[in-house]
Amino acid sequence: MIAVTGATGNIGRMLVGMLAGAGEEVVAVSRGDGTGGPAGNGVRWVRGGVGDAGSLRPALDGARAVFLVLGGELNFRGERPGAVVEAVADAGVRRIVLVSSQVSATRPEAPSHARLRAFEAAVRESGREFTVLRPAGFASNALAWSESVRTRRTVYAPFGGVALPVVDPADIAAVAAAALLEDGHAGRTYELTGPEPISPRGQAEVLAAALGEEVAFVELSREEAHAGMARFMPEQVVAGTLDVLGAPLPAERRPGPGVEAVLHRPAAPFAAWAERNLAAFA
Repeated sequence: MIAVTGATGNIGRMLVGMLAGAGEEVVAVSRGDGTGGPAGNGVRWVRGGVGDAGSLRPALDGARAVFLVLGGELNFRGERPGAVVEAVADAGVRRIVLVSSQVSATRPEAPSHARLRAFEAAVRESGREFTVLRPAGFASNALAWSESVRTRRTVYAPFGGVALPVVDPADIAAVAAAALLEDGHAGRTYELTGPEPISPRGQAEVLAAALGEEVAFVELSREEAHAGMARFMPEQVVAGTLDVLGAPLPAERRPGPGVEAVLHRPAAPFAAWAERNLAAFA
């Protein structure tokens, strides 16, 4: 049995389906009730999450592996990382796959990613088999533009010409599935990116081509972007995110090898993600 936290999220939803499709018994852990999430033979939904170690314990009973992902506010507050990992160890789970961030490596002192680094440290010290996934920015972050594209055929974003190798969450899920199901990934850290850098303006052009209609691009100033993000993110996270988006380090601009190394195929381009999610923008 494999427990998947964040089971209704961008990665978890697909991962649950992949594991169930491989014939695994899956405990899908979500802070909601799982309505609208993947279902099928071998999938059992449990309310809980990484933000509450106590809620995880019933989900972990009998699990041999667990997928840990932080989402939303859990990236900057919540349960002590050690308490979560202790719950995993107490349940006898042998294998942990953790989603961290590329920034944990490229900016090891950044306050914005301190909690992810703490989770990495706790997992590494757990005495369990572990694999750490460090994805770049998600292609699915473009869903923030869905309303403006649907209603005004316009993308509003800062740093329009800055290109980064955004990664398809489906690729993250596929790598996670491999690490959960296969041997040979213990102690490994995989940097996961898309196959090539693409700018926000370039993403707007991809969406336009997929829709068959013109999509305008309006570049926001850093101050305008900051004001919008500060409505739902703490200051240090906003600042750190904008630093990466606006002034990426060379390592953050380069495509990484992780997806191809694990899946033995190239990482999916942004266009593939856009085609699969086109209904959100139509």
